Amino acid sequence: MAFYDGLSSVIDFADTWVWYIAFVFLVGFGIFAAIRAKGIQLTRLGEACKVAFTGIREKKGKHVISSFQAFCVSMGARIGVGNIAGVATAIVMGGPGAVFWMWIFAIIGAGTSFVENTVAQIYKEKKGDGYFHGGPAYYVKNGLGKPKFAIFMAILIIVTYGLCFIGVQANQASASLQTAFAGVFGDASISVAGADIGLLTIIIGAVLALLSAAIVFGGIRRVARVSTWLVPAMAILWMLLAIILVLVNFTQVSAVVETIFSYAFGAQAFVGGGIGAMIMWGLKRGVFSNEAGIGSIPNVSASAHVKHPVKQGLIQMIGVLIDTVVVCTATAFVIIMYTNVAYPGYDFAAQGLADSLAGSPLVAEALSASFLGAAAPYILAVFLLVFAFSSLISYYSMSESNVRFITQKKWALVLLRIVIVLMVFFSSIWSMTLAWNLADLFQALMGIFNVGIIIFLAKHAWTALTDYFNQKADGVEEPVFDPMILSSQKGITCWPPKEEDDLGSNEGMK
Repeated sequence: MAFYDGLSSVIDFADTWVWYIAFVFLVGFGIFAAIRAKGIQLTRLGEACKVAFTGIREKKGKHVISSFQAFCVSMGARIGVGNIAGVATAIVMGGPGAVFWMWIFAIIGAGTSFVENTVAQIYKEKKGDGYFHGGPAYYVKNGLGKPKFAIFMAILIIVTYGLCFIGVQANQASASLQTAFAGVFGDASISVAGADIGLLTIIIGAVLALLSAAIVFGGIRRVARVSTWLVPAMAILWMLLAIILVLVNFTQVSAVVETIFSYAFGAQAFVGGGIGAMIMWGLKRGVFSNEAGIGSIPNVSASAHVKHPVKQGLIQMIGVLIDTVVVCTATAFVIIMYTNVAYPGYDFAAQGLADSLAGSPLVAEALSASFLGAAAPYILAVFLLVFAFSSLISYYSMSESNVRFITQKKWALVLLRIVIVLMVFFSSIWSMTLAWNLADLFQALMGIFNVGIIIFLAKHAWTALTDYFNQKADGVEEPVFDPMILSSQKGITCWPPKEEDDLGSNEGMK
């Protein structure tokens, strides 16, 4: 137990201080982006929705990932554990007022997401597999001309998403399964590194590790094909379930809204540093869910075949708002409706809840109090298990791409797969606090470095944005990007786009 307590204390200390810096970068740049782009996330919302949802009709061909397909993949990566367990953690640790700040940071972060995804499109590369690849490592190498720093970013992405984020997914899936099957082995436990871990926890961790091994060592393509339809379907089902629960308790909606705003602006917010915790937890859980500004989604959006980089920037901007303002809000309403009844008068900001009720266990308790009854923990376990493994596929693919960016040697991929499997097992038996703190620490580092990078490249996003809407104003239905409009064409290899037989063979500028 001493080992885990010591490790958790060190990570918690580092997490706290690093997030102060990340707050400045993420919020500061987000506000600047909103001002510089004249509130694009609100003023251009109609165009963004049009671009996002009319992409269904786009032509498809060999080696082509359409803008809409990239949008669906990115939403699959966003919607998951963060929208369920993450929201519960934010409410427990920061109080219901944290939900208000999640909304605020989603609006701010949408502008940052526009910039990072537009830049990723500009500096993407076409590889030997016939597909486009991009992300922070690529726009550092091609945009900034810093290949060594690009390798560092690739390593940071691998650690953040391939290990820490996968760790949280495994931890919350494990917690949900433990809630569903609590008491199966009684109090039986095993000592691991000086800590007594329940036998059920060990078995669940081993099963999750074996399943992850089967995916990363063998069946990732087959499972990925299934996840492309299963994850959106599960996300829609979760939304429908949450909406039904809210509608069934419609008379409590006004009380939920009042609770959120009373915690955000009431006396509780200004007692004992409550407002600081509320804002920080709103930012942490909001960013973990919508991934705005931390460099993960650009890895996906860069793969899209579009005629103008702004198109993917607008699409991913919408993704941030849908994820937080719609999906997270639905989950938050379900939780707060329950806690208002189960814990009347409870001062979350001052007291929080027991660690055993943070995250997915609290969601399970809230669902159990609804018409789902005793079936709730099992239903939630299915949702989290599917989301956890779909995220594992997404984060592993992202990690593999960045490993290949660093080296083509096969042993590196084998090592990555082994470490991921071990991470799944240990994260499944770690405390919830340790798993979240580790992920929070590295997502803060990603936010600092990624925003620090796009500060220097954002000027190209502004130029591209102006060009896009100038073309639209001139009556061009489908604007086409010409890199000659930028102040520098250095590092640009895939523009202007060329229409080939398969729509995907554009070698671009040489």
